[in-house]
Amino acid sequence: MYLDQKEKEAIFKKHGKGPKDTGSAEGQIALFTYRISHLTEHLKNNRKDYNTERSLVKLVGKRRALLDYLTKKDVLRYRAIIKELGLRK
Repeated sequence: MYLDQKEKEAIFKKHGKGPKDTGSAEGQIALFTYRISHLTEHLKNNRKDYNTERSLVKLVGKRRALLDYLTKKDVLRYRAIIKELGLRK
């Protein structure tokens, strides 16, 4: 499996408040970003995997919704997570 429990805890520890803080927007955005990059690599090799392509589009939409939520709640947290993950160029 590409994402085991230790990797998840590391993501949440780095971007959230702690390894068990799975509810913070920053932690979820970081997890979605990790999953999006993994699915993108998968689709480079399997162009006709339309189910995975649909899952990727849904994940990008979820991440976008969380980022929009952060812009409304706290712009500084939004800017910090964008810079940390390198989402905008």
